[in-house]
Amino acid sequence: MDRRKFLPFIVIGVVALFILLTLSNSIFLTIQSGHKGVLFERFGGGLDKETIYGQGFHVIAPWNTMHVYDVRIHEALESMEVLSKNGLTIKCELSFRFQPIDAQIGLLHDNIGVDYKSRIIIPEIRSATREVIGKYLPEELYSSKREAIQDEIETRTREAIYEKHLTMDAILIREVTLPTSLQDAIEKKLKQEQESLEYEFKITKAEQEAERQRIEANGKAAANLIISASLTDKILKEKGIDATKELAQSQNSKVVVIGGGDDGLPLILGNN
Repeated sequence: MDRRKFLPFIVIGVVALFILLTLSNSIFLTIQSGHKGVLFERFGGGLDKETIYGQGFHVIAPWNTMHVYDVRIHEALESMEVLSKNGLTIKCELSFRFQPIDAQIGLLHDNIGVDYKSRIIIPEIRSATREVIGKYLPEELYSSKREAIQDEIETRTREAIYEKHLTMDAILIREVTLPTSLQDAIEKKLKQEQESLEYEFKITKAEQEAERQRIEANGKAAANLIISASLTDKILKEKGIDATKELAQSQNSKVVVIGGGDDGLPLILGNN
């Protein structure tokens, strides 16, 4: 058998294998969990914005490109200086959680790209924070309005970035730094308010205790009136006789004079 006639096929096979190994990273790819892919077809219609590739193994043409996005929730920090309602500079640190809308990553890649955090997320958060905090006084960031402030920032940011195929999970105000003199004044004011509330609580408690004692005294007085009205001379004499009988049965020595009292009740002279 003449093996030379198979030589061209062997060469073609070796070349094909070499090309396949060289382009394997472009042909075979795996999308990890928490990620989505969108395909750019070089000789087709360009970016396929409608088809979203899920996690797992995929085979694509070597001239096409798969753009993979991490669609899990991301967390980041941002520090900025903003002006309050009275014109004072406030430094605040925000923590925020965001993610791409996985069904819209084709539009996200076409309109913005992978650097959406620096191009969209952070500018919108800064804009919303300046606008919202500018309506409040510095001391309100230390009060119950702090939660309302961060909720308003979150709502404004979420509405702004949703049109850019992104969503906001939460925005939290982690730290607020004021000028030292103003911070001391606010802390002093809050302390005075707390002491005032404690004083009011003590007064209320004392008033409640006084009212309880008044009701109790009135009850006892009413009971005594009822008892006094029901105690006639005959009842008192009967009670005295019963008491004398009990004393007479006692082992302690005593002298009992029958009828010795002013009302004719027994009179106890001694109990030695």
